[in-house]
Amino acid sequence: MKNTIAVLALSAFFIFSACKKAENNNLNETETAAPEKFTVDSVKISDSTKLSDSLTIKYSSTKLLFPTIKDKALLDSIYFTEKNIGDFSREGLQNYLQKSKNIYFNRLRKDSKEWISDISFSQEWYSDTGMKVKSNTNDYLQIEYFWASYEGGAHDNYGYSERVFDLQNNKKLELKDITSMSKEKLEALLMKNINRTNSGTTDDKGEVNNSEMLLVDKIPATENFYFDDKNLYFHYSPYEITAFAAGDITIPISWSELKGTLTPEFIKRIKIK
Repeated sequence: MKNTIAVLALSAFFIFSACKKAENNNLNETETAAPEKFTVDSVKISDSTKLSDSLTIKYSSTKLLFPTIKDKALLDSIYFTEKNIGDFSREGLQNYLQKSKNIYFNRLRKDSKEWISDISFSQEWYSDTGMKVKSNTNDYLQIEYFWASYEGGAHDNYGYSERVFDLQNNKKLELKDITSMSKEKLEALLMKNINRTNSGTTDDKGEVNNSEMLLVDKIPATENFYFDDKNLYFHYSPYEITAFAAGDITIPISWSELKGTLTPEFIKRIKIK
């Protein structure tokens, strides 16, 4: 009888241990299957040096860091303004920025040898580039890229690029993924809506009058766009479609103006009513 009880107790122990092991395995599988939380960080470099008593040069750059994005093709597209980064880790991006800074400083040192003595008053020349997340909603990551520089002349220059990335499909979103409307019709809407955004350019009545500063006969529907729950926006840098005095121009096209041309997947993803 004692042997029987011992056998039963031992069997119960093994069954209990097996159940606990299976339970732990299930927990581990659940933990492994859970997706990583999307995170954004950044790396930055900023430095300056004097080339002469009259000329100081400054370099600054900020790059976003996306630890949870692993797809190399997508990362290449996100860092499209750079060439051959290769290593998208914090250390890799930091090393890339350091190398870019050295290239910039060395170029200006070399180029300035013949004319630097002609600079008669104190100046600061610079290069500044950056990235920022405009939004990350419904797995659409929208990034704005900015650059500005001054290397003599009447004024500095600056510009913007807008890109939207589809994190579900690991690709850059294109206009055709949003709307089937032809470029010609989009361009007509852009021309119609050019005065729907403030740029500091107004007429005698104080009303927005960006059209007076146009340098083009038609406004191109570029891939430089982003969106929110109300509009699709096209962003243009100075000199791209208007004179520098107008600044950068953002032209909205409402979803209602694109009604009937929006792709089903896009409507579903951003829940357009």
